Amino acid sequence: MRIAVTGGSGKLGRHVVRRLTEDGHQVLNLDRAGVRHPGLVVVDLRNYGQVLDVFLGVDDRHDEGFDAVVHLGAIPAPGIIPDAATFENNMLSTYNVFQAARRAGIKKIVYASSETVLGLPFDVDPPYIPVDEEYPARPESTYSLVKHLEEQMAAELTRWDPELSIVGLRFSNVMDVEDYGKFPSFDADATQRKWNLWGYIDGRDGAQAVVRALENGKPRFEAFIIANADTVMSRPSADLAAEVFPGVKVVKELGEHETMLSIDKARRLLDFEPEHTWRNHAQDAASSAR
Repeated sequence: MRIAVTGGSGKLGRHVVRRLTEDGHQVLNLDRAGVRHPGLVVVDLRNYGQVLDVFLGVDDRHDEGFDAVVHLGAIPAPGIIPDAATFENNMLSTYNVFQAARRAGIKKIVYASSETVLGLPFDVDPPYIPVDEEYPARPESTYSLVKHLEEQMAAELTRWDPELSIVGLRFSNVMDVEDYGKFPSFDADATQRKWNLWGYIDGRDGAQAVVRALENGKPRFEAFIIANADTVMSRPSADLAAEVFPGVKVVKELGEHETMLSIDKARRLLDFEPEHTWRNHAQDAASSAR
């Protein structure tokens, strides 16, 4: 397929562009930043005209358009810029991408929603553990509010157009291999990473989720939690839940290090299965040291 990836220069975006390219797709990175090369087109996603123009064809020599859009371009977290600027940038950009894709006849969209819609940073206890996609969104920041509104918008757009497929991937905290060295330090204080139930997503597995969503997304809107199969902690998951969230019901028996951000739905409907873990990296590093 010919695939446009917005935000392909970002932490997750680089993994996605690499994976899609290795899989044989023609990929174009649409971003405001990045090293200049033939695979990058500088686009301001807040400008609807620019977005529509590039979806219809990059220039007069490249006017084939696209088969799918992967939308990752956004202010990636709360607190980076003022709240009003986060709302304006992310909400407008996503509307422009969704609407321009529809106008260009693109029927397959995969985009980055966020684990934050689950109620992060869980200063208020989650309704149960593991959390999943079954309870209503609980945005606790302007950034998360936008993610919730984007999901609502996607649901309405796919209602208007029954042939349109939009998959929202509620990515956990994206990690690269070089981030794993600090993971053992989390064990000293169980509350340090309670804000997202000790979850993470390896960037390579995040890219895999995008591939699976492109392959298996159906003509409707669906949201999926995307996390790794384990936690960032060495301690057992059941012990962590009991210590930090003693009043929260645990609705299933947890494996030793099993994620508390349920990926059962993504496994079932997208055929997503994480392939990486920080534990292997820690073991490999220890073996190298010996």
